[in-house]
Amino acid sequence: METRETITLDRRAQQRLLVLNHVLAGELTAKEAAAYLHLSVRSLRRLLARYHPEEGAAALVHGNQGRVPANRLDEALRTRLTELATTTYAGVNRAHLADLLAEREGIMVAERTLRRVLAEAGLPAVRRRRPRGHRLRRERMPQAGMLLQVDGSRHDWLEGRGPWLTLVGGIDDATGLVTGAVFREQEDTTGYLTVLIQTAHGYGLPLGLYSDRHGIFWKGPHRVPTLAEQFAGRGSTTQLGQALEAAAIAWVAARSPQAKGRVERLWGTAQDRLVVELRLAGARTREEADVVLAAWLVRHNARFAVAATDPEAASWRPVPGGLAPEELFCFRHSRVVARDGTFTLAGESLMLADRAEPRRLGRRLTVSVRLDGSRWVEADGIFHAVVPAPERPATQRRDRRSQTPSDQKVTAIPHRPAPDHPWRRYAATRPR
Repeated sequence: METRETITLDRRAQQRLLVLNHVLAGELTAKEAAAYLHLSVRSLRRLLARYHPEEGAAALVHGNQGRVPANRLDEALRTRLTELATTTYAGVNRAHLADLLAEREGIMVAERTLRRVLAEAGLPAVRRRRPRGHRLRRERMPQAGMLLQVDGSRHDWLEGRGPWLTLVGGIDDATGLVTGAVFREQEDTTGYLTVLIQTAHGYGLPLGLYSDRHGIFWKGPHRVPTLAEQFAGRGSTTQLGQALEAAAIAWVAARSPQAKGRVERLWGTAQDRLVVELRLAGARTREEADVVLAAWLVRHNARFAVAATDPEAASWRPVPGGLAPEELFCFRHSRVVARDGTFTLAGESLMLADRAEPRRLGRRLTVSVRLDGSRWVEADGIFHAVVPAPERPATQRRDRRSQTPSDQKVTAIPHRPAPDHPWRRYAATRPR
């Protein structure tokens, strides 16, 4: 009994079979058929030479069909990849998983291969790509350091293992480098000052800062000032605004989250990748999360940063006046030196460590409180340390009275006027 072999043709082979039959029937020329199949005339003639009645459609089947590819991953490795994707790295997107396998497991596998292996194993994709919304693309700044986008992201970074945290960070608009980031309990001034200090140490001072219209940056009865008004000397009333003015950094306020899309997309990447890094490290506190964040930023910048359009001329500036970044980005409070050479801050009486000179009495000074808690006063270009002032003598006497035994309590006796006191000579009438 004669058996027939089943031949399966893909879409391309079916199209070629149809066109070749028309050529053999004289309905198409070789040149026209080659144009239909996007082949050269010479390649078409090779197909015609192979396609004869003895072989038929089998001549159009690719020779590698049904063969195992030479570069196919062995079954043990494919099983290992499936196991890691469902246990240790469950919920990790395929691109990040390929990076983690190379860094932590020593398994070098291409992202496309990993996607195909996991799909063949029946594992659906973790993230589904949504179509991009219609946005007018803004060109990046040509030089690094021209514009620094900053923002804060409130998120369950520790996935229930600890408190909710806010990640405050800054990204360079020209290169996509994350110049600084820190976890905070809330989006506060200390977080932004820390990011600026990290940026100044690692790269320098940017020309401009791009953020939303949070009250941390500007607060006042008037509208948000323009750059011209800022350069004209219109000062800010917030601590962060004063720090930016001292560093000669222009502040630009965004009108929508989409306007600062660079830093918004950074949060999307961090909420996808950094959350996994924190989970693998077992971070439970803000301090542990900061340690993981510092190591992750190095790998993130190496993976996603790009070269600036004008890489030869960067716009990062050094800290002016030879100051340290910690001396520039701090809290500032204006105080007046009293006649005894002291001043108060947060209810505490303070004075200069070198004893206030007579010429400083009655003078208004600016007390700088740095992020490490130290307090300084800049006078005549020199920073003077601030120490607690000696207690007043009245305070010391009051402390001594408070040291009397509890059983010697003094009871106040009300004073009653004598019967012949002049006050008793008048009738108890209300004056009119």
